[in-house]
Order: sequence, then C-alpha cells, then structure tokens
Amino acid sequence: MTAQLLQGNHAAALGALAAGCRFFGGYPITPSSEIAEFMAQELPRLGGKFIQMEDEIASIAAVIGASVGGLKAMTATSGPGFSLMQENIGYAVVAEIPCVVVNVMRAGPSTGLPTSPSQGDVMQARWGTHGDHPIIALAPASVREAYELTVTAFNLAEKYRTPVFVLMDEVVGHLREKVELPEIGPNDIVNREMPSVPPEWYEPFGNPASDVPALAPFGEGYRYHITGLLHDPRGFPTGRLDEIQPWVERIFRKIQRNEDEICMWEEDGTEDARVLVVAYGSTARSARQAIKIARARYGRKAGLLHLKTLWPFPEAAVARAAEDVQRVVVAEMNLGQLALEVERIVGRGKVLRVGRADGQMVTPEQIVDAMRTSQAEALPYRTLERRSGR
Repeated sequence: MTAQLLQGNHAAALGALAAGCRFFGGYPITPSSEIAEFMAQELPRLGGKFIQMEDEIASIAAVIGASVGGLKAMTATSGPGFSLMQENIGYAVVAEIPCVVVNVMRAGPSTGLPTSPSQGDVMQARWGTHGDHPIIALAPASVREAYELTVTAFNLAEKYRTPVFVLMDEVVGHLREKVELPEIGPNDIVNREMPSVPPEWYEPFGNPASDVPALAPFGEGYRYHITGLLHDPRGFPTGRLDEIQPWVERIFRKIQRNEDEICMWEEDGTEDARVLVVAYGSTARSARQAIKIARARYGRKAGLLHLKTLWPFPEAAVARAAEDVQRVVVAEMNLGQLALEVERIVGRGKVLRVGRADGQMVTPEQIVDAMRTSQAEALPYRTLERRSGR
C-alpha cells in the first residue's frame, strides 16, 4: 500500500470506516473534532449517516440507538464530553450494546487545557459510570496504531456486545506521520452474531456457551425489551436474585475469559532488563527513546512494556515482565493512574512513578533520570522534574 502523510485523528476515522462503521453521532470538541469532520465528509459517500447532536449526552444516545438498529456506530470526544457520556455508557453496558467511543484525551479537570495532551482519563474509562461492570479500553501510540486499534475496537465491541473505548491522547490525535496502512479484508472484520432461532424463542440476554447472546436489530421481526434496569433473559426488569447475579457474572465472564485475545502489548529489551518501564500512548514513544539512552549512555539494562490494552488490565504481562527486574518505572501523563494497577501487581516498593499533568509530554530524560535514581532516593514527581530542569 502507498505510504501517506496522515494525522492520528484521521487514521482513527479511516479505521472506523474500514471496520464497517456506518453511523457517527457527535458534538465538536477539541482535540477530537477532526474525527467528526472526516466522518461527516466520508460517511455519506458510503451510504452511512452522520449527525451532529446538540451535546455529548445526545451523541452517545444516538450511537446506542443506531447500534440497536443494526449499524456499527461510534462517537468521538474529549474529557469534558466523555464525562457527560458516562450515564449512557452505563446504559450501553447494561443493555450490552456494541459501540465505540474515541476519547482524544486533553488536560483537565473541567475545561482544563483544551489543546494540550493528557492521559488523565484512564481511571474514568474504567470506573466513570456507576455499578459493577467490565470495560475494554485501548491506547494507540502512533498514527498506524490509531488506525489498527480503532478497527480492533469495533471488532471487540461487536464480538462481546460491549462499549469499547479508544483512549488516544492529544499528541497521537494531532500527530502526522508517514504511514502505510494495512489492508483490511473481510476476514479481518468481526460482525455481531445474529439469532438463529425463531423470534418467539429469542432471548436477547440469555446465557449461551459463549456468554455473548446474539443481537437482533430492531425492525427485523425480533421484538424484545431494552432497559437500563437489571433484566431477565428477555430484557424485562427483574428483582429475582436467581436472575440478577448470574447476569452480572456473565457480563464479567464474557470479558475475563477472553483476556488473552483482548489484552495487547509490546516488549522491547525486556529479555535482560533490570529496569522495566511501563508506558502507553505517546508516553511509550518517550519511554522507547529512554531505554535506548539508558543502555547506550549509562549501560543500564532497561526494557519497555508498551501497553496497548489498558482495560482489562494486562496483569499477567506486567507480572511476567517485572518478575526479574529491580525496579519498575511507570511513565504517564498524569500523577499515577495506571501506576496504581502496576503497584497492585508487583508491589508498591518496586515501583517509581514518573508523570506530569501540566499539559506537556513526559520526556525521555525524565524517564532516564528515574532509572538512575536509587530506590532510597526516589522523589516525588515535581522534585524529579526540578532535578532534571523541567
């Protein structure tokens, strides 16, 4: 395929179209607006529908409705809009409606720094809506990954009947790189399972062996109930304990039993590493440069675990990569959100956090400084930044 100069936001939009997305409902918000602009231009040419809603609450509601109607559907937003979407995201979780939300993260809280990068929505992606539920969130680190992981997000949403998030920080969203996008063929695309039984036998929230019930589009002869209340196998509200607990366990199980397929990561230099850097998104780019500097300039045996899946958290990969190292450095554009998960797996005393929340990237030099600091001298973020002159 011919190489092209492409922006991360445009790559995500192209990935959505390649995956079969034919509906976009959204509201403009920096730094994700290029996705909506591109989809507004391209979807009508493919027979799809684009609609600008009055706000982000209505946007995710429209996406849910389009998905129930049988279309692959998505929206794109940033932190403030993602906050507004949380109630309806919970509705999509409880109704098991596949959809994709691209959140191009910017510094916050509130309006924050609208055009500056952040990775501050990691925990919001996991716990932003209330209740007990699993979720899937992917984090691209390059323009090519923005394309590939958006395709993957649609495949996972359709396969497991769940909302899926693409957490793409502003650096990746606005980055332009020369890339060759991979060909996406029919065998690379996953579509939701349709019912194979007569309408009178159909259970939209049943308990099949796969833990993922078939999903019939509205208007095609299968009548069923959708509600935000906890429901029985046919979708009607229930208070029966023998129906509620099995349903909650099933929506967890359909994700947990497939974590080997959902969780993605890359390792660089981990074979002989004594210091492991864990990073994601654009910070993984700084981390990759940092391990090169540490090895070449200081002789430190440093390795990188680059996480592409943030939720479900790839516990086994982290535990394995960190098993024989002396220190784990977690680098992220916040003050320690994913670091909490790493500390839970490998122990707090082994982890040194390197982060910033001022709308600037974590630099390779900051990560190298952390590698060179003895555990006894480990200092808070701001002190580390002062020592390195940043």
